Amino acid sequence: MKSIIKVYTFLVLTLATLCSYAQGPENNITISGTVKDSKGVSLEGVKILIQERVGGDVTSKDGKFSLAATSNDIIYFKKEGYNLLKIPAVEINKGVVTLTESLIDAGDDDDVFIPFGIRKKRGISASISTIKGTELPQLPLSTLTNSLSGRLAGLYIKQTGSRPGVDDASLLIRGRSSYNSGQSPLVLVDGVERDFVNMDLNEIEGISVLKDAASLSWYGMNGANGVVYITTKRGNAVKTNVTFDTQVGVQAPVNLTNPVNSFQFASLSNQVATNSGLPLIYDQTALNAYQSRADLVNFPDNNFVDRFIKDVAPVQRYVTTVSGGNSFARYFTLLSYYKQDGLYRDAAAPKYNTNSNFKRYNFRTNLDLHVNKKLDVRLDVGGRIENLQYNTSGNATFLNTIYNTPANAFPLLNPDGTFGGSALFRNNPLAMLTANGNNNDLTRSLLATLEVMHKLDFILNGLSANAFYTYDITSAYAYGFNENYEVYAPNGNGTFQRFGNQTPLQYKASDFNSNVRNNEFWTGIDYDRTFGLHNVKFSSRLSRAISAAPGRLDLNRTSIANRLSYGYNNRYFMDIVTTYAGSENFAVGKRFGVFPAFSAGWIISEENFLKKFKAVNFLKIRGSYGIVGADELSTRRFAFSNYFTRSSGGYTFGTGYTGVSGAGEVALANPNLTWEKAVKSSVGIDGKFFDQSLSLAFDLFREKRKDLLIADLLPNVIGQSLSLINNGQAQYQGYEATLSYQKTFNKVTVGFNGNFTKTKSKILKINEEAGIPQYQKQTGFSVGSVVQGGEFIRRFLVSNGLFQSQAEINAAPVQRFSALVRPGDIRYVDQNNDNVIDNLDFIMTNYSDVPDTYYGFGTSVRFANFDVSLQFQGVAGRTIQINNLINSTSASGNYINQFSQESWTPATAATAKYPLVALNNRGNNTQDSDFWLRSGDFLKLKNLELGYTISPNVIKKLKLNSLRFYASGFNLLTFSKLGDLPIDPEIPTAGFNSDYPYIITFSAGINLKF
Repeated sequence: MKSIIKVYTFLVLTLATLCSYAQGPENNITISGTVKDSKGVSLEGVKILIQERVGGDVTSKDGKFSLAATSNDIIYFKKEGYNLLKIPAVEINKGVVTLTESLIDAGDDDDVFIPFGIRKKRGISASISTIKGTELPQLPLSTLTNSLSGRLAGLYIKQTGSRPGVDDASLLIRGRSSYNSGQSPLVLVDGVERDFVNMDLNEIEGISVLKDAASLSWYGMNGANGVVYITTKRGNAVKTNVTFDTQVGVQAPVNLTNPVNSFQFASLSNQVATNSGLPLIYDQTALNAYQSRADLVNFPDNNFVDRFIKDVAPVQRYVTTVSGGNSFARYFTLLSYYKQDGLYRDAAAPKYNTNSNFKRYNFRTNLDLHVNKKLDVRLDVGGRIENLQYNTSGNATFLNTIYNTPANAFPLLNPDGTFGGSALFRNNPLAMLTANGNNNDLTRSLLATLEVMHKLDFILNGLSANAFYTYDITSAYAYGFNENYEVYAPNGNGTFQRFGNQTPLQYKASDFNSNVRNNEFWTGIDYDRTFGLHNVKFSSRLSRAISAAPGRLDLNRTSIANRLSYGYNNRYFMDIVTTYAGSENFAVGKRFGVFPAFSAGWIISEENFLKKFKAVNFLKIRGSYGIVGADELSTRRFAFSNYFTRSSGGYTFGTGYTGVSGAGEVALANPNLTWEKAVKSSVGIDGKFFDQSLSLAFDLFREKRKDLLIADLLPNVIGQSLSLINNGQAQYQGYEATLSYQKTFNKVTVGFNGNFTKTKSKILKINEEAGIPQYQKQTGFSVGSVVQGGEFIRRFLVSNGLFQSQAEINAAPVQRFSALVRPGDIRYVDQNNDNVIDNLDFIMTNYSDVPDTYYGFGTSVRFANFDVSLQFQGVAGRTIQINNLINSTSASGNYINQFSQESWTPATAATAKYPLVALNNRGNNTQDSDFWLRSGDFLKLKNLELGYTISPNVIKKLKLNSLRFYASGFNLLTFSKLGDLPIDPEIPTAGFNSDYPYIITFSAGINLKF
């Protein structure tokens, strides 16, 4: 890390030198004047900045300004809705500075980044949602994904974990349109396929979500699932900025497992034994001993969750950035440190720590050089160093131990200080943390981009050439300590029996377990020319991408992408995109395809028939149509080729009957495989009303997926794995809306934002199993499923309560899922009226853990120096399954947990929430049925932030640009339909089974700008 800091410091000093090389003698002067618009009205709040310097001014209510400068300075005047003005300081002499209004959505802050291009928002005819980095919440989160929750229309973000360093989330754009597993969008950072979750928030300039064919066809057969396009910050020639952010906070677990105590466990164990027709496990003496807690050696009573999970764990983040430049060089540099501690208590051994801790260092330098009038060079270097720490057994094993080990399994420590345990329970959680070693996963990433742009005006005005090369390398290194412990169980006579073997502490063999290298090369031409009212833009790129990693063949992609844009009078716009792309996932001769798209936009508010409506400031209609592809083969990369493996069997030869192994064909090839094709269409409107205080966007969209990969139906006698064929079809359609409002009333500025997405999917064609009844066929049902334990479940039994008596069982259809059905077991509906409950009674459903509706909304208020903002995220039409929670078991296999107290018994028959718990004949209660389904709908307060900004008068005295103090929270409130079921609807298993607890975050921070 020290070497990185040295390099970082050297770069900053070098850049500062470059940016000042042209400075000549200068004289101190004072400039002042009045800023007005083109109508002569004084403008308040205009920012006045000095190029390459810290400081500046803001115009007063009457438009006046005054600041110290030098005779060499260049002064910038900037205000939203007006064109940026640049004037030498010596030309300003107490006169009037006039700013001209920019066209709506065509100002200096209205850039939208598209693949290898920048467009003003006004001229965008595709469906793209954007958010600026400054609009994202200041939160000390290890992954950026979660900070986007509920903020962009069409983008569904589902948090998938909370463990330090891996609290990631899944992304989905406009729902599911394919019933294959790969539905994640393509993620690009500055045009390069890179992961962004571990970037620092202050690296982000903006994020765009590309959703329709016009914005996606550039990526050919790699863009069907949408694109999340991240743009990093760059320096500018307006002024020098130095910022420092510091955040400290705590993270607290919620919805944790609440294990039963020893007396409850023993009592429930006896009830379970009775339910199972077995002898009682605990006699009255033992029950009395557990209840009295007088002998905790022979009758222990542990709450491992309370003992080893802390109430809070600290988190901290520190970031510094320096940016600036001049006409020759512009730079942005960042260095950050993030540390997130785990929740485990007593996780420090003398030589190592086993808490689930995470540390990360981020660094970035983005450099733009204007070498001469013809040549520009861009060099970006970024990276990170991450260290993830955990105990040797792994977080899942440790959490499973403290969640599911019975309270009476063993004393944590015996009277002589040895670790407690038994033949059945050899995982002692204290020993796992302090006497079993630790692991450290060290990951280093270096990301470099070099781009050269050369103007070719000597050939054709507006023509330029571009070459773009990236080199990314990520290496993973594992190290740590090893040692083993032994546990002792009391024999009841004062002696103890040992289990396991203690080994001394030693270093683990270090391991370089990953080294991934990614390269991309793009080269091509750009053309940008205006002829009167006509503007023509053209871009063409040839690309080649290679990804290399140990243990697999290199991944290769190539494409030729072309985009033609036309605009007339800043009112009518059109884009045509055509990409010729190839993938080696398919057979020679079938690797390349063409992906065309078209879009158009019309700003109808510029037409005379709408200009009379003063409330309508801006209104644009747009639409797009095109084809995009997806080349991901979820099961086999080279499925066009036969798959052989070394066979354990073979033929025998000779008199000795010696077996000779050979090669066996395990999967049939399909040389005609091709990519999935997504035919996308979209129409939408963008509008601004009431002096641009109200903004609205609305889209209708539709997609049809063709050539979906499905398994061919082959007879079992062939003895081969099913081959893949392109014989599936699915579609989705829906709408989305975005609304924002901002207005200032005297000294109070009020803002509101909201977005809403509604989708509906349908399977049009899929191979159905031969002979299945109509009600089990998937065709016509939604694309999606309920996920449990990594499995996708579509068919369920329909439950009809619980059996209350043997008479009800006798009168019911024959139950085939268990040899014995008891009162308290789940009763099912006989779908085919054959008086038998079996696999033919499962029905196809539309239940899915992917919601059909997702939305977000928030508000902000600023009064004087105070500000407050909050953001909600909500989903509807989502289903979760709780079977694996209610039926989870401990190492003793007795299926007793906190939910067992609400299970069926003869005494609780009228109020029981869950079926009878037994040790045998459990099949009837473990089937996939709607009995175990719950609504996964929720509304969450994802972020709340309170801030106070020091007044400008004080800031000037401190010679600062700004100083803000703030407090924020993440995942603060959850509203759901789960009632008193103590789980999180977004991550139902968090805090249960073997999953890290669900986390809420509180933090406070300081933002300082020089």
